[in-house]
Amino acid sequence: MGYVYILGNNKLTLYIGVTSNLVKRIFEHKSKQADGFTKKYNIHKLLYYEEIDDISLAIEREKQLKRWHRQWKLNLIKRLNPTFRDLYKDIL
Repeated sequence: MGYVYILGNNKLTLYIGVTSNLVKRIFEHKSKQADGFTKKYNIHKLLYYEEIDDISLAIEREKQLKRWHRQWKLNLIKRLNPTFRDLYKDIL
């Protein structure tokens, strides 16, 4: 099992990641345990995620989304989360 997720901040700077444990990984981003891009730019809102049966397929999906234009990513988020609310509480 794997998850592809998109995080954002108030300025809609986006980050795409993949994990086998979505709740744990988003908690790490929110509590700034994950050094790097998300910590530097305060990216902690879970805007979108997909559950994928196979982690290797999740990794491929992550790579695909990272190649997308920014507007395509925003359109993907808007389809399932039109208000760009933080979905973290939905996965708990």
